[in-house]
Amino acid sequence: MSLKIRPAQAGDAALVLGFIRELAEYERLLDKVEADEAAIDALLFCAQPRAFCDIAELDGEPVGFAFWFYNVSTFKGGCGLYLEDLFVRPQTRGKGVGKALLAHLARRCIDEGLGRMDWAVLDWNAPSIAFYDAIGALSLNDWIVRRLSGEALERLAGG
Repeated sequence: MSLKIRPAQAGDAALVLGFIRELAEYERLLDKVEADEAAIDALLFCAQPRAFCDIAELDGEPVGFAFWFYNVSTFKGGCGLYLEDLFVRPQTRGKGVGKALLAHLARRCIDEGLGRMDWAVLDWNAPSIAFYDAIGALSLNDWIVRRLSGEALERLAGG
C-alpha cells in the first residue's frame, strides 16, 4: 500500500468539495454546506490563497483531505495553523491516513516555525476524540467557541 500526501492543485475543486460534503454528511451537517466548486476554486487557487488543502492518496486513489489556514496567536507572538476539516473515507480508516495527514501538517508547523496547530471536533464524535487523545492533542475545555453569522453578523455590522 502506497500513501502519498500532496497539495490540492487547480482542477481539484470538485474533489475537495466532494470531501467536504462527505465530511458534512458524517457530521450530520450536510444541509449546512453552501460551498460550490467555484467557491472552493476561489479559496484555494487564487493569486493569494487564504486557505490550503492537502489530499491523501492511497495507491493513487484520493481517500482523504486536510483543509487548513494560518492563524495568529498574540500570546505566542506568531502564527499557527488551524485545521478546518480533516476527513478520511470510511472504507480506508484505520490505515494510518488520518495520522499521516496530521503528521504532514505537524511537519509543516515545525518547518515554518509555527507555534501550534488547532482544530475543533464535535462533542459526540467519540472515535475522533479518542484518536486525537491518542496522538497527544489537548482538549481546551476552558474555551467556548463562539460564532457570529447571518442576521446577527449583519445586525452588528450595522446593515
